[in-house]
Amino acid sequence: MTTTEQQTTMTPEQAAWFADTFERIVSAVGVAVVGKANVVRLVVTTMLSGGHLLLEDVPGTGKTQLARALAAAVRTTSSRIQFTPDLLPSDVTGVSILDPRTQEFEFHRGPVFASVVLADEINRASPKTQSALLEVMEEGRVTFDGVTYDVGRPFLVIATQNPVEQAGTYRLPEAQLDRFLMKTSVGYPDHNATVSILAGAATRDRAAAVAPVITGPAVVDMIELAGTVHVDSAILDYVSRIVAETRRAENVTVGVSVRGALGLVRAAKTWAAAHGRNYVVPDDIKDLAEPVLAHRLVLDAEAEFEGATAAGVVRAVLAEIAPPTRRGGDQ
Repeated sequence: MTTTEQQTTMTPEQAAWFADTFERIVSAVGVAVVGKANVVRLVVTTMLSGGHLLLEDVPGTGKTQLARALAAAVRTTSSRIQFTPDLLPSDVTGVSILDPRTQEFEFHRGPVFASVVLADEINRASPKTQSALLEVMEEGRVTFDGVTYDVGRPFLVIATQNPVEQAGTYRLPEAQLDRFLMKTSVGYPDHNATVSILAGAATRDRAAAVAPVITGPAVVDMIELAGTVHVDSAILDYVSRIVAETRRAENVTVGVSVRGALGLVRAAKTWAAAHGRNYVVPDDIKDLAEPVLAHRLVLDAEAEFEGATAAGVVRAVLAEIAPPTRRGGDQ
């Protein structure tokens, strides 16, 4: 390791603090989202990697509670946008209104100007409205009438879509899907978690009971700190071979993009730090490959009809490509 790497790599002490803070955030959110610790870890990892999350789930599984609980745990702002067919782009980003006193148009910020934004049933809005999120998700800013407005940091979009009811929906285009760092689902709670939820039925808003763990600026510090986790060249080679194989895989018409490969590396850095390490290991890549990569694949329509899934393709690729057993450059 070079002197520069030593100076810029997260220290073991910082890794231990990161892991402790990460788990405290997960535990705090777990007050509202019972029995879903692994899903919450993926959500927190997405936030601390500077990415966005797509939840594909049936109604009533706690998606709104998850977003509000996360915002409460990091003591920052949150908003909810219910996407409908008549929703306009300005309903998301904001609108200019004429000030009668000054006779000038003043920009009024939309609900996207929050640290945690829940875009509920995003596939019910028209492609034009969906595209209003493209710039802000990629660059963290909104351009209106030629003027750019930063949404601030941290900034996390949690979008949901219903996988069951497809009437009146618009499928998210590949360019939109590629903006999401991860895709996962909350799912129904198990028996014990359901009993616990039912026992607290009198509490309608479980997110209100979430105690703050850190502040928004501290989250930004954690995002920057996660970026200093060391990634060996052998790990980078491993990721490159994985994404290249997805492009050659049977039944796949569009494989993982370079953005997807970068997202996997960024997420693996955060995942490593969350486990108290200042370096990435192959298991970090394996743990995150499916939620980070699967939604970026486009399968052949006939293969999908026959039951092939993107998640299955990713699992097959991981089984085929051997992970590195030594550091890059070692003989």
